[in-house]
Amino acid sequence: MRNLKELGYSDWFKSRADEDKLTAHDIARVVSVHKDSYIVTKGGKEIFAELSGNLLYSIESASHLPTTGDWVYADFYDDDTHATLYGVFPRKTLLKRKAAGKRVDYQLIAANIDVAFIIQSLNDNFNLRRLERYLVMVNESEIDPIILLSKSDLISHEELSEIKKKVFDIAPDVPVMEFSNLNRDNIDSIISLLKSETSYCLLGSSGVGKTTLLNSIVGEDTFETKSVSKRQSKGRHTTTSRQLVRLDNGAMIIDTPGMREIGSLSVDDGMDETFSEILELFQHCKFANCSHGSEKGCAISAAIKTGDLSEQRYQNYQKMKKESDFNQMSYLEKRKKDKKFGKLIKSTMKNKRR
Repeated sequence: MRNLKELGYSDWFKSRADEDKLTAHDIARVVSVHKDSYIVTKGGKEIFAELSGNLLYSIESASHLPTTGDWVYADFYDDDTHATLYGVFPRKTLLKRKAAGKRVDYQLIAANIDVAFIIQSLNDNFNLRRLERYLVMVNESEIDPIILLSKSDLISHEELSEIKKKVFDIAPDVPVMEFSNLNRDNIDSIISLLKSETSYCLLGSSGVGKTTLLNSIVGEDTFETKSVSKRQSKGRHTTTSRQLVRLDNGAMIIDTPGMREIGSLSVDDGMDETFSEILELFQHCKFANCSHGSEKGCAISAAIKTGDLSEQRYQNYQKMKKESDFNQMSYLEKRKKDKKFGKLIKSTMKNKRR
């Protein structure tokens, strides 16, 4: 169990383990996911794994499939050269977003993350509204956020101070640190944040320097990086899958692909925490049914007029709230249809057996 503890297997997971499955199977952690196969570890080498037929049949939706960072029940064969997965432990945290495009479903990013490094680059790609979306995603998952501002070598100290002030305005309780992969400013400070038996992840758009930062932390160019377009300040995808990397000091980091689209689906808790000052203002409106437009006594309108609340921030809140509510309704409808279809298939299979 010592190796498992080093991988982050804590009392939280022990207390929620299925005793019957523990008796029948070993425990492992998912290192990466590749379509229908997995790479897992139980503290030593990394091992190829596949789902058991029973587990695959019993899964109701893609959100119940194992993802990077999950703890799983597994059987190992032939000198630990391959494994079969029989179940997934309850998740302490689950980082997810709405699937890209029009599909109304969850896309799993990583499980059992303790701290998320949200990376924004200090070039033309910097965007406070996008940062708010990442904060909602992380807060919804009850993961501790830390904001890292990359490419600090590109701007002056005065410009950096102004940007940090804007970040503190929207996230006053979140640690913020600038860094540069080019001249290694604050790289050692970031490394000092990484604790053994703790799981971290890197979040941010393509080209913000996530993979380069991981290489800086590891101390060598282990992971592939690509250049950023000077014309558009946009990066190209380097990381194409999520992989859990174990560091020499015992910390674990998951690098994630850059996200061009950060859709929201049922993120009420994350919204409440990220936009807490807006919820507080709602309580001070004169009328309980205030639409927060031009009504007399509207605390939101008053705060925008005095500059205490950014109009862009409030508009982003409204946009994300509407988007989340709409996607949640669509998702519930989809789940109803999926369940009806599943019942139909099972009924048809039973009739065929007869």
